[in-house]
Amino acid sequence: MGSETLVLTHDTMVEGVHFLAGQDLHDVAWRLVATNMSDLAAKGARPVGVLLSYQLGGDDAAFLRGLGAALTRYGAALLGGDTVSAAGAKTVGLTAIGLATHLPVPPRSGAKPGDEVWITGPVGAALAGFEALQSGEGDSEAYRRPVALVAEGQLLAPLVSAIMDVSDGLLLDARRMAMVSGVTLTLDRSAIPIAMPEDRRDEALRWGDDYQLLFTLPGQVTPPLPAFRIGTVMEPGPEPLLLDGAAPSGKLGYEHR
Repeated sequence: MGSETLVLTHDTMVEGVHFLAGQDLHDVAWRLVATNMSDLAAKGARPVGVLLSYQLGGDDAAFLRGLGAALTRYGAALLGGDTVSAAGAKTVGLTAIGLATHLPVPPRSGAKPGDEVWITGPVGAALAGFEALQSGEGDSEAYRRPVALVAEGQLLAPLVSAIMDVSDGLLLDARRMAMVSGVTLTLDRSAIPIAMPEDRRDEALRWGDDYQLLFTLPGQVTPPLPAFRIGTVMEPGPEPLLLDGAAPSGKLGYEHR
């Protein structure tokens, strides 16, 4: 696009997998936009517009209201897309288009030994929100209407060695960052901020959907925004991810399969 660099991302959400059956479609539309905007945030990109793939049926008016509200929130336009009529679980997809605000576009693969590992905020809020939505008690907004950290991503883009959003669980996403960077990330379990009771810390580190930004910075660089230092980057070893010095066991997050 002339001298500018486009950043594109796409997410698909399926009823019963990515959102509850019968969930308010206003919230579904919001989440669909926010998850895509979070991908743009992790590249330091400024949102421009979206292309929508939508399966008609249910409260389509509510979906459109949620879509409009979310696009307004992030300053993006609906540029086009497609609609279909089909039976079965409701499926919606969105392609988001952004403009890079810094070149080179920050990767998730650039973490280097000696870097420090940071996160923008607590994990576990979406899990608490999901449980509140299921039970009908408590505050479910963190799950229903997550917030993409677009402005924060733009601030971080010129400084980070690696960055990604936490969508599938902090431990799983940190392991992915370590693997593509060819390093070992060692995290301090107690330093990771959580939005759950302490006895549910392990769940908070694995559940996902929080859309915080996970990033690495050279040791002498201070983040230009509130953030939590949660670990360090080491030379590659037998395990790409260590938690308090040991490889975490069990399921690390949500696997797309």
